[in-house]
Amino acid sequence: MFVVAFLSVPGLALAQSATAQHGGMQHGQHTPGMSHEGQGMNADAVPAGLMEGGQSAFAAIQEIVAQLMADPTTDWSRVDIEALRQHLIDMDNVTLRARVRVEEIEGGARFEATAEDAAVTTSIRAMVPVHAATLNGVEGWTMQASEIPGGAALVVTGADPARIRALGFIGVMTVGMHHQAHHLALATGQNPHAH
Repeated sequence: MFVVAFLSVPGLALAQSATAQHGGMQHGQHTPGMSHEGQGMNADAVPAGLMEGGQSAFAAIQEIVAQLMADPTTDWSRVDIEALRQHLIDMDNVTLRARVRVEEIEGGARFEATAEDAAVTTSIRAMVPVHAATLNGVEGWTMQASEIPGGAALVVTGADPARIRALGFIGVMTVGMHHQAHHLALATGQNPHAH
């Protein structure tokens, strides 16, 4: 049985709510004469309770940059924020632009992530095998990835096939808190994608 997986964008509701609260003004829109300097903004003057960086990839980069800048042992000769930005582009492509076909198999599911867009296909092939290798064994699951026309297949099996199927492709890809450490490794010049 084949099922199509649909991905939602949870930040959309927040963005719409914030836009409504600010009279329709979106991030990046400024009224004439408005400037950050004129508002008394500086790097240390974040109003209490505000956490969102305005866009998820920007916020992820901001989080890493803040950690690097706060660490006096940061080796700036190795820092590569552009590598992190490219990885976040891959994450965006896989999360929002891949087509996912699901086949229920004994003990779990086979997910086929594909795209007609060559850039999205490249992103799928950059992420899926690395995630399978990194997450193999997590939650007691066996993960295997293989290249297929237009993308990659991910086979996930375990003692809890209903949970694997319910999580779907993107849910399985998010399991564990490995992304934050992965982002820091990329930003500090390490290559966690090398196998």
